Amino acid sequence: MNSSAQKSGQLLYRDNGQRSAVLSKTRKIVLKVGTRLLTGDKTSSKSQRVFQLVEAVAGLRKKGYDVILVSSGAIGAGMTVLGSSKRPRQLPRLQSYAAVGQCRLMYLYETACEKFGFHSAQILLTSDDVQDRERHLNVTSCLNALLAKGVLPVINENDSVSVDEIKFGDNDTLAASVAVMVKADLTLLLTTVDGLHETANGEFGRRISVVNEITPEITGMAKGTADPNFSVGGMTSKIQAANAVNRAGETLWIADGSDFNITGDIVAGKDVGTLFLPVKNTPMRGHQRYLAFFADYNGSIVIDPGAVKALTKEGRSLLPKGIIDAAGQFQRGDTVRIMTAGGTEIARGICNYSKEEVLKIRGAHSQEIDNILGYQAIDNTVIHRDRMVITENASDNTTTITSGN
Repeated sequence: MNSSAQKSGQLLYRDNGQRSAVLSKTRKIVLKVGTRLLTGDKTSSKSQRVFQLVEAVAGLRKKGYDVILVSSGAIGAGMTVLGSSKRPRQLPRLQSYAAVGQCRLMYLYETACEKFGFHSAQILLTSDDVQDRERHLNVTSCLNALLAKGVLPVINENDSVSVDEIKFGDNDTLAASVAVMVKADLTLLLTTVDGLHETANGEFGRRISVVNEITPEITGMAKGTADPNFSVGGMTSKIQAANAVNRAGETLWIADGSDFNITGDIVAGKDVGTLFLPVKNTPMRGHQRYLAFFADYNGSIVIDPGAVKALTKEGRSLLPKGIIDAAGQFQRGDTVRIMTAGGTEIARGICNYSKEEVLKIRGAHSQEIDNILGYQAIDNTVIHRDRMVITENASDNTTTITSGN
């Protein structure tokens, strides 16, 4: 493969110590397992597959890792309980199958966990739960408390109430959301293939061992696959999840989970699957994560090239002098997007002024704010750098990892 990605060193076909370096700093793991891996086959029933998964999780826990499990399978379990061989299409029926199946799924998890000397806990989420600031903090606190008690959190989307407006979309996105929330050192997505491969004309080439930066070429590899295992979400959603986790400053690993014992190979640092490394090794702080990935925005502020440079290259606050325009309906304390004149988002932040005030003071010097507004300025910055996160490398479909924006 003679792509620019390979030439710039963004792709590696053999691990050169990257896995060992990641694992040496890893304590908290978010492990995602999809429906297909939990579905029983001729050799194993669903209950046996759940037991095998929990056995693998127990092995990770014995090695000192905190594990949060993101598990699909509620609708499939509901189909089994209700004797249906065909997945329904109507939303109410899907929701009812999920409600029935989630009970069955958690029974299997708790039964298996008890055999290994610990308990499981059910956490059902919608995207609203992580976008609302108070609920976001409550979920994070709950998960940390469960880990402190040695309980295995089992997270799934709340399919019994979710509709399009509040859905994550798929559990790869859900896993990335959870990983960013809890600052997981490693996100492990177990799937039905052995990692990201080169693709040409819909055919697989070599497995890529390490991705140092997600580029359009790499995204294109996912879109170019013709493998039916990627028919729903598939590798595209996994790369989007990797992009989010990497932007937060942490690592994501995709591997074949057909045999759950692969988790032992993974924590042994063996060159399996594909490792996605963050470009920057400094993890985002908590409030930056919320602003970058979860906070709903109420408007936008357009800035000039000088302000773009000041924010992205010099770590400055946003001053009125660099503002060109404002749009939307926002008040003091609301989250807004900071945009270039060309329409590219470069940052998000909590605004110190309403839209109407921003339009009045745009282009002015900070010391002129009082006279322009006719009252004492709240702050001489429109958005302080401590209440801002730079998102300059994010495209529209990767800026956030939840729906609703």
